[in-house]
Amino acid sequence: MNNREQSSRVVRPHGPVERGRPLMERPAMVVKGRPPGPMYRAKGPVESININERSSGKYNVDGRQDVRMEKYSRSFPPSAEVLVSHAEASGVNRSHVGSRYNAENGVLLDSAARRSDSHTEEAHEDSSEGDVEESGVFEDEFGSNQDGKSGASGPEDALANQMVDALTLSDGAAGTSAVKQAKTSRGKDFRFDSFRGHHVSSFRMRLRRRLVECRYAIDKLVPHLLSIYQSLIPPEDEKAKQKQLLLSLEKLVNKQWPKAQLHIYGSCANSFGVSNSDIDICLAIDDADLSKSDILLKLADILQSDNLQNVQALTHARVPIVKLMDPISGISCDICVNNLLAVVNTKLLRDYAKIDDRLRQLAFIVKHWAKSRRVNETYRGTLSSYAYVLMCIYFLQQRKPAILPCLQQMEATYAITVDNTTCAFFDQVERLRDFGAHNKESIAYLLWAFFHYWAYCHDYTNDVISIRTGGIISKRLKDWTRRIGNDRHLICIEDPFEIEHDLGRVVDKFSIKILREEFERAADILQFDPNPCVTLFEPYIPPSLPQEQVHPELDE
Repeated sequence: MNNREQSSRVVRPHGPVERGRPLMERPAMVVKGRPPGPMYRAKGPVESININERSSGKYNVDGRQDVRMEKYSRSFPPSAEVLVSHAEASGVNRSHVGSRYNAENGVLLDSAARRSDSHTEEAHEDSSEGDVEESGVFEDEFGSNQDGKSGASGPEDALANQMVDALTLSDGAAGTSAVKQAKTSRGKDFRFDSFRGHHVSSFRMRLRRRLVECRYAIDKLVPHLLSIYQSLIPPEDEKAKQKQLLLSLEKLVNKQWPKAQLHIYGSCANSFGVSNSDIDICLAIDDADLSKSDILLKLADILQSDNLQNVQALTHARVPIVKLMDPISGISCDICVNNLLAVVNTKLLRDYAKIDDRLRQLAFIVKHWAKSRRVNETYRGTLSSYAYVLMCIYFLQQRKPAILPCLQQMEATYAITVDNTTCAFFDQVERLRDFGAHNKESIAYLLWAFFHYWAYCHDYTNDVISIRTGGIISKRLKDWTRRIGNDRHLICIEDPFEIEHDLGRVVDKFSIKILREEFERAADILQFDPNPCVTLFEPYIPPSLPQEQVHPELDE
């Protein structure tokens, strides 16, 4: 070996300090999506990726397009025609449009990608066990208000990195985790429906979507929605049967208690009842010698003597009732004792319904949607039909200009005290028939705006809706910021008379995700779907596979 060759192998100092050790390659670093090799010297062709591409959704750890992050670069979605053309070009079934379908780019999302959208927000909004929901910190960082105006966005690159890393989760691992949770959970909060509630938008996504305007020519949906509404209204002969049953029951009751009165309350009396509904009756009686349980047992004996069917006295229920069925009309009936507050509440809702026809139209369609999507079951942690009616009233009170007034804030023309609760409101509603005439919004636009509000605009962390005040009340003001017993206050709807009663108290940290996911699905269908009047009301059918077949390894 000559001197020239020897000089080429002289060890050179490296680094800021003159060191005599040889220059060595660092160990290869494995980077997702890149072949292994020295960090500073690529072996083979390597795609160069900068942070801007990564955060804008052009790169994915699986080598696929990250359709989620692409949403952040768009202010407004494409039209329905572009949406469907993208879907067909991607080989996606048209029925997916607007539901489990990314309506902004025409690509069907895998569950891991959709799940990672809500990953960051869930860490803030699901703390039902704490004193205050931690999502309030997240809301305060960005700033928002009811009208959809938002403050500055946070560090997008950091969020992008978190969301890209979250995509490494596989569907199998997520399913295994859900089943393990089902087997280990013993709390009352747990309701096993691992197929819903994973696709709620992140907070930043909601800030973007608040600014989206309604689709063009949505008023074309008005005839279809009105036909659905008409099909839900009870026929006149059904109302006549209900009145006839009430009169016959009152005759029976007056034989035992001459001064007693029967009042129909609930959906059948407040103008929001659909066809084939059961009726609720309140027995107003002043008998200090008997308890409610004794009155109900005596009432059950009276009703059985008149050949009414399926008579049952449920004296240990939360609201003790007598159940029965009239064999002539086929109507089922529940009778309670001295629940006069419910009767007054029924009158308030009936008066609201007389002011503007759009309230009944909106409430009927929303209730029909909730039943189809199975989010009207309080025993499963979702909302009651009564809660949805209050949500509709509040929503119409907030329109600009308002469609409904706040009757409890007007000069009272009706007042009564029930169980130490004063109920007072303006009930001369025939004078308010033109109250919402300046607002020209159609039922189609209002339906979209309703779902859009609950999907993207409502502040679940801090706000309580109240038709009593016609506006928002702070959760902190009502001390509804923490869980007390089984009352969780994740979506807060104040009862207009029992103001300490939150109608959303039954919603837990699992079902709140299902509700919000369904609100988003409905808003997106009305915004993008080519046939929203069909897709919106598609029934939700829970998968029927036994969990042992899905993940049998967990039974070992």
